[in-house]
Amino acid sequence: MKYYLTLLSLVFFISSSAFSQEKVVKYKVSSGETINQIAQKFKVTPYDIYKLNPDARTGLSPNTVLLIPTATGEAKKEVSETKTVASGKEIIHEVQPKETFYSIEKKYGISDEALKVANPFLEKTGVQIGQKLIIPAKGSAPKTTAKPAKEKGAEKYVYHDVQPKETKFGIAKQYNMTVEELEKRNPDIVSSLPVGYRLTIKGTAPKTEHVATETAKPAENKKPVESSKKAVTYMEYQVKPKETFYSLGRVFHLSQDELVALNPSLSEGVKEGMVLKVPAGYVAPAPIIAAQVPGDKPADSSTSKPAESAGGGIKIVDKVKSTENENVEVVELTKKRGINERKKVVLLLPFNLAKVQSDTSGTANRIKNDKFLNMTLDFYSGALMAIDSAKTLKLPIDVAIYDSQETKTTSNVVGLTPKLQDADAVIGPFYQSNAETAASMLRSYNVPVISPLSKDSANPIDNLYQTIPSNDVIRNSVFDYMRSKNGNIVAVVDKKKESVINYIKQNQKGVAFASLTETGGLDVANLKSLLIPNRLNYVVMETGNTAMVKATIKALLDSQKTCQVQLVILEPNSTLDTDEINFDNLVKLKLMYPSVTRESDEQPVLIYEKQYRLKNKANPTTYATRGFDVTFDTMMRLMQGKTFQETADLMTTQQVDNKFQYYRKEDGGHANKGVYILYYDSDLTLKVAN
Repeated sequence: MKYYLTLLSLVFFISSSAFSQEKVVKYKVSSGETINQIAQKFKVTPYDIYKLNPDARTGLSPNTVLLIPTATGEAKKEVSETKTVASGKEIIHEVQPKETFYSIEKKYGISDEALKVANPFLEKTGVQIGQKLIIPAKGSAPKTTAKPAKEKGAEKYVYHDVQPKETKFGIAKQYNMTVEELEKRNPDIVSSLPVGYRLTIKGTAPKTEHVATETAKPAENKKPVESSKKAVTYMEYQVKPKETFYSLGRVFHLSQDELVALNPSLSEGVKEGMVLKVPAGYVAPAPIIAAQVPGDKPADSSTSKPAESAGGGIKIVDKVKSTENENVEVVELTKKRGINERKKVVLLLPFNLAKVQSDTSGTANRIKNDKFLNMTLDFYSGALMAIDSAKTLKLPIDVAIYDSQETKTTSNVVGLTPKLQDADAVIGPFYQSNAETAASMLRSYNVPVISPLSKDSANPIDNLYQTIPSNDVIRNSVFDYMRSKNGNIVAVVDKKKESVINYIKQNQKGVAFASLTETGGLDVANLKSLLIPNRLNYVVMETGNTAMVKATIKALLDSQKTCQVQLVILEPNSTLDTDEINFDNLVKLKLMYPSVTRESDEQPVLIYEKQYRLKNKANPTTYATRGFDVTFDTMMRLMQGKTFQETADLMTTQQVDNKFQYYRKEDGGHANKGVYILYYDSDLTLKVAN
C-alpha cells in the first residue's frame, strides 16, 4: 500500500513586524521532503516551521515555498569563538536547538562540573537556545576558592550512570545503601532522577574526567555492574497534538524534570511538533495520514516483500489462566508440511469510495475529518502487513479485498455474496449488524465470518466469530485470576457505579464491599478492617471521584505496612490519568487491570513494528496492529490442515497485541475470551501477570 501526503497549496501572510522580530529565509520544498528533514537541515524544530507555515500541517507538495526562522537570516550554523587565556584556549559555544548538557559535554569532552563552574548561571537557567557558553580548555582546573586537603586512605571514587527505568530505590538496594544515603551524596536527585545522571556512590567525585575511576560493585555480586558500563542511547520523538508532560512521562518513563533536563526547550511548555530527545527503546503510536484504497474489484495482494516476516514467529507462551481458570496452552502457528491447497481469504472493509469521490470538500479533507475512514485505513494498513508476511512465508493464500460500503444500518454485503461463497474465511464487515448479515448469508456455505472490531453482543449464528472479548468476559477474567491466587477480594465502588455493583453482586460471590459514609465518601476504617494479614488482598476500585480515589490509595499505602495489597480496576479510569493522582503511588500498589491488548518486546513484535515503520513511514496505531493480528491469525489457522472452525475449537493463539481464544457460546456462535491481566511493575513497565 502506498501512502501519500495531501497536496495543498500553502498561502502565507506575514506582516512586516514579524520579519523585523525574527529573520526568515525562503526555502523551496523538494520532491519527497518532509517537515522533519527540513527542520533538521536548518537546525530548527517542526514546531518553528509550523508556526510560520500553518498550512504545512496538512502536507507538503514539491516546489512549495516555506518560511524558515533563523537567527541571522541564513541557515543556523554552529558559532564558536576563541580567546586566549593563561591555561590555554577557552571556546565560546552558542547553544543550538535540541542541545543538552549531555550533548555539549560529550562534544567537548568535559565534565558536567567543569561546564557549570565556567558558566554558573546554568545552575538556575539550564541550557537555553542562543546562550553563549564558555567551554573550558581540557586539563584546566576549575576555579575554586580552596583545595581540599588529601586524606590518607580516602575511598576510591565509585560512580553509577542512571539508566532508563531505574529508580532510586533500586539503585540504593543494588549498592547496599538507603535512599536517604544516596540522596545525601547526590543532592541534585532529591526531586528527580534524570536518565544519564552520574551518581556518586563512594568517595569524592573527581574534578575532571581524566581521574581514574573504579566501577561500583554491588554487595551481592563481585562482578562489575553491567548497567554502569552501558552507554545511554537516545532517539528523536516528535510531539503530537494534545500531548502533555504527563502523557510523555507515561510513555517514556521520565518525570517532568527529567524531560526538561534532556530538552531545555520544554521549559516553555509542551508544544505540538517539537522534536524531543528521549531514551531509545520506547515507541509511541503515531497517526496514519492517508492511504490509497482499492476499488470494487479485489485488491492486488502482491505487495513488496519485506526483509523479514512480521509474523510466523510468535513464540509459544507458558501456560496461562483462561476465564474458566483452566490451563490453556498458547500455540505458535506455522505452516504444516504438505499443505499446498490454496486458500482464499476475503476482507470486507468500509472504504465507502462512492462517498469519498462525491465529497465536494475533496478526498484529503474527508480523510482528515472522517474518523471512521481513518480507522478503516489503519486497519487496512495492518492487514497489508499480514499479507506481506504471508507472501514472505510462501503461504498458498489468495486475498481479495472488497469495499463493503457500510454504515451502521446499510451495506452491499448481499450483493457481494456470490463473490464470498467460495472463501475459506471472510474478515469483516466492521459493524455488528452487517457482520451478522454476512454470516447469515454464508451460513449454508459453511464460510466463517470473523467480526474484527465490534464489541456488541452478537446474535447466535454458528459461523460468526467475535474477535473482541465482551465486557463481562473481560471483567470475569480478572476475578478468575484473583481467585486463582487465593486472594481476598474487596470492592470500593461509589454509588454512581450501579451497573458495577449489580455485576459484582450477581456474578462474583464472596466479594466484600467497603462501606461508604453518609456523604458518599469512603469509610477508610471499614476498608482497612476488611484486609486480611498474611494473605494477598486485591482491592477493586471503581469510581471517578478524585477524592475517593485519593482516599483509597492513601488507605492502601498505609495498609502495606501490615498487609499485602494490590490495587485493581476493571476498566480504564480517566481520573487516574490526571496530574492530581501520583503515578508513583499506583506503581507502589502494582495497579492491575484486564486488557485485550498487551505491550511486548518479543523479537517478532519488534520486527512487525520495524517493518511497519519502514513501509508506512509512521508507527502502527492500535487499529493497524489489530488489522495485522486478525488477518495474520486467520491466514495461519487455515494453514494447519484443518478448517478455521476446527482450529477455533482447538487452538489458542497470540499475535502482536491480541490473543485469540475462541469458545462456543451456549446460544450459538463463537466469541473470544483472550484477555491479558496487566500490572505496573516497580520498574514502571507494564507486565503480564502469570
